[in-house]
Amino acid sequence: MKKITQIISIIIFLIVTNVSAQQEKGIMGYNNWLNNWTEFKPNKVEYGEANQILAGNISVSTKLLKKNIYVLQGNVYVTNNAVLTIEPGTLIIGDFETKGTLVVTKGASIIADGLETDPIVFTSNRSQKKAGDWGGIVLLGDAPTNKFGNIGSYNLDLDPSLTTYGGDNVAGNSGILRYVRIEFAGKKVKNAGTFNGLTVAAVGNKTILENIMVSYSAGDSFAFFGGDVNATKLVSYKSINDDYKFSQGVQCRLHNSLAIRSSYLSSNKDGSRCLEVASYEKKSETDFTKKQTLVVASNITMLNDSENINADIQSGLVKEAIYIAENASLEMKRSVISGFNPAVLLDSKTEINDANLKKIKFEEMYFNLCKGNIFTEYNSNNEDLESWYGNSVFFNVHSQSDNKETFIDIFNPKKPDYRLQLGKITASSGNR
Repeated sequence: MKKITQIISIIIFLIVTNVSAQQEKGIMGYNNWLNNWTEFKPNKVEYGEANQILAGNISVSTKLLKKNIYVLQGNVYVTNNAVLTIEPGTLIIGDFETKGTLVVTKGASIIADGLETDPIVFTSNRSQKKAGDWGGIVLLGDAPTNKFGNIGSYNLDLDPSLTTYGGDNVAGNSGILRYVRIEFAGKKVKNAGTFNGLTVAAVGNKTILENIMVSYSAGDSFAFFGGDVNATKLVSYKSINDDYKFSQGVQCRLHNSLAIRSSYLSSNKDGSRCLEVASYEKKSETDFTKKQTLVVASNITMLNDSENINADIQSGLVKEAIYIAENASLEMKRSVISGFNPAVLLDSKTEINDANLKKIKFEEMYFNLCKGNIFTEYNSNNEDLESWYGNSVFFNVHSQSDNKETFIDIFNPKKPDYRLQLGKITASSGNR
C-alpha cells in the first residue's frame, strides 16, 4: 500500500447501497480543501531564522507581520482584553529551550486569519523537529462549562491568575483561527501533564475555528474543555495522544474534518484515540445539573496509516478510534472509520438501554478494516450493539477494503485541478 503521504485524500466514499442510490461519507467537497495550506512533511521544511522575539505579556493590541519571523520564548500571554492580530503567511517559531507557549487569556482574543495560499504557521525551532518541542496554543473564553462555579483553570506550568476560563457567554468571541498550522507542539510538564497542539477552553460560538492543521503533537491535537464551539475543516496528523478530545460539558459541532493516526507513533498504551468524548476529568468537580458533553460530528474521516493494518492490530499496536465515556453524548453521521480495533468503544459504566442509545448515534457510517464495530469496554459480546446499529434504518456499512482501493491520491502532479472522481466500493446496507 502506498504511504499515507501519497494517498491522503479528500476522502469521500461513494458507497453503493442499492442499485440506484449512492452515499457520500467522509470529507466532502468538490474541490480538495487540503490543497495549498496543509503540510504533511513539516520536518522537511526550511522555515528560516527568527528576527523578532515574543515574550512575557502582550497587554495592548498588537499585530504580527509576515515580513518578520517571530520566536515564541517561554509562556507568552495575551492579556487585558488585548487583540493579537497575525497577518497571513506569518511564521511563529516555538522556542525549544524555553518551551514557548501562546496563551490567549479570557477576555483577550486572537485574529489569526490566514489564506489558503498563505497560511499562518506555528512550528519548532529545532533542526531535528520532534513532537513536544514547544508548548502550543491555549485559547481561553467565557462560555459555560459543567464545572462547579462554572470556572476552570488550565495550569500545568502556567500562571494560575491568567489561566481561568468559563462563564455564561455562550456567544463569546475569542477571535479567529483560520488557515493555521501548528506543528511539533505538546511540551511535557513534569508531574503535571502534557500541553496540546490547540487547547480550546470555554470558547463561545462566535469564535471561528476553520482550516486548522495540527501535526505531530505530543499531547492531543485538539482539546475542547467546555464552551459552545463550531469547528470545521480541522486536520490532526500523527498525534501521539488524542486527535480530538472533548470534556467539561462542551457543546461542539465538528464538521468535515480528518484524523490520521500512526500505529507506531500514537500512544495506544495510554488510551489515545481519534475522538475521546467525556463529560469530565474529575467527577467530584462536575455539576450534573448543567449540560454534559455533546459532540455533533459529520463528514469526519478517521484513518490509521499502516503498511499492514491486520498485523498491527494483532500485535496490539492499534486500539479503538472513538471512546465515549459515561454521561457524554456523540451524534456522528456520514463518517468513515478505517483500520481500528474496534471502531468504537463505550465506557463500561454506560448501560446499554434506550436512553443511552439515543445519546450515542451512528448513522450513514462506513466502518472499514476494523476488528469489530461498536463494543462496550471489557465486554467481547457486542450482539446487542450490532443489532441496534446494524439496523438498516441507520444505513451503516461494514467493509474490509484495502485503503489503497478507497483513498485517492491527492498529490498527483498530473492532476493539479483534481476533482472528486472516486472509485465505487460495493457494500450491502447495514453492518455485516
